[in-house]
Amino acid sequence: MKKILVINGPNLNLLGRREPAIYGVKTLDAINEDLKRLSLDLNLSLDFFQSNHEGALIDKIQLLEGSYDGAILNAGGFTHSSVALRDAVLAAGVPIVEVHLSNPLAREHYRHRSYLTGAAIGCIAGFGDKSYELALYWFSRN
Repeated sequence: MKKILVINGPNLNLLGRREPAIYGVKTLDAINEDLKRLSLDLNLSLDFFQSNHEGALIDKIQLLEGSYDGAILNAGGFTHSSVALRDAVLAAGVPIVEVHLSNPLAREHYRHRSYLTGAAIGCIAGFGDKSYELALYWFSRN
C-alpha cells in the first residue's frame, strides 16, 4: 500500500470561512475526511500536515523520502513566492503533485506564476476539493 502525505500551506486551515466564493464552504478537516474515505477505496494510506510557516513545510518535504511514496501539496500563497519551497520539492526524492482549489490562471496576475509547477510531477487546479481527489487517483495508478 502506497503511503501519501497531503501537505497544506498557509491559510488553508481557514477553509470554509475564507473567501468561500473562491475556495468553497468545505473545511480542511472535511476535505481530509473525504480523502481518507477515498484512499481506502484506492488502497492508499494517507497522512496530513498543515502549516502557515514556510520553514515547517520545507522541513516536512525534506522528510518525505524513505517515509512516503509521494505527496500532494497545496502550498497556498507560497506557490507564487517561494524558491526555497521549490528547491525542497526538487530534492524530495518522491513524486509530488501540486494542487489548487481555484484556478490560479483565472485569478490575479501575480498568481499566474507557480514556482512549484516545474518541480512537481504534475499540477491539478480549479476543481475545488476534487483537485485533491484527482491527485489521489494519479497516485493509485502510478
